Amino acid sequence: MVISGVGGQGLITLLQIIAQAAADEGYEVRTSELHGLSQRGGSVEVHIRFGKKIYSPIVSSAQANLILGLEMQEALKASYYAGSKTDFLINQFIQIIPLVKNLNEKEISDSLKKISKNINIIPADKICQEKLGNSVVAGIYLISWATFRKLIPIRPVAILNAIKKIIPEKYLELNVKAFELARD
Repeated sequence: MVISGVGGQGLITLLQIIAQAAADEGYEVRTSELHGLSQRGGSVEVHIRFGKKIYSPIVSSAQANLILGLEMQEALKASYYAGSKTDFLINQFIQIIPLVKNLNEKEISDSLKKISKNINIIPADKICQEKLGNSVVAGIYLISWATFRKLIPIRPVAILNAIKKIIPEKYLELNVKAFELARD
């Protein structure tokens, strides 16, 4: 699995939650952070591989089972790791990059459809803002959504338990609500 986005979206936290949940489910887990400008707004990409025996944390070209894009242009960049059977789960959010031609949702979607037919674009930021009053938990919503729909082979209860282990107490209630919202 590859998670792509921009700095400030919580990719490292999501990576920790999935890794914890996978380990709790008995999988061997390897993770890696590949980021350039991980400052707020810069590209960030993290990899996680889990299974019976895992040697490398890096997902090879065209080998990702799932690409989770917290930002649409970054999801397109991560398509290097996608093959025809890769599932895409993408937050319907575009971070405007100054001084360059930014792609729109249709251009990104059309490009991704050339790679895989398994593309889910969800307005997670908008859903979380409307239902919870805060879009910062869009990533938690998306990994939970993926788990409930079996895009990630981890039981939802393992994700919830990992959220409770990883997220600081003062933010836990909001994150649990995002998890529960994804079930619906």
